[in-house]
Amino acid sequence: METGTSHDAGQTAGQTAERATGPSEPTADEPVWIGLPPGLLRMRRLLLVVWLGLLAIGTGLLLGLLVGPGWAAFALVPLALLLGGWSMLGRNWRSWRYAERADDLLISRGVLWREETVVPYGRMQLVEVTSGPAERYFGLASVQLHTAAAATDACIPGLDPAEAERLRDRLTELGEARSAGL
Repeated sequence: METGTSHDAGQTAGQTAERATGPSEPTADEPVWIGLPPGLLRMRRLLLVVWLGLLAIGTGLLLGLLVGPGWAAFALVPLALLLGGWSMLGRNWRSWRYAERADDLLISRGVLWREETVVPYGRMQLVEVTSGPAERYFGLASVQLHTAAAATDACIPGLDPAEAERLRDRLTELGEARSAGL
């Protein structure tokens, strides 16, 4: 009887400790990752369909008129690339994420070659928000980070413009606070 009680007490203490640091709650060492909005994936897939669709039509027409109707079948090559590119764009989009920590910004990306960039706030020199014509049409913006290291290419594409501006302001504020001691 006593062993059952002590077993239950041990299990209850373990459950209490698990609830305090449960798997759903991030710890101080574990960053909270934020993925990119789905608008970026829609924009990239639409551009893929437009460009490869135009290439397929142009290839089919030119080869069909100039060489012969049998050669127009080569227009299926861009369409096959479209199918493969469609799924690769989805995998690439899912691989992009970023996390703000106390002293630095983490950017993770890549499917085959995983790349994680750590940008210390004190090393940031310039934070830009850019938005090209296609991005503006889809309501997206990119945050580009420039640091003291020339090789650092830290960019977070496809953010909501309000989130991009918030991130720019926060990173600029943290960068100024961290670099004041240098």
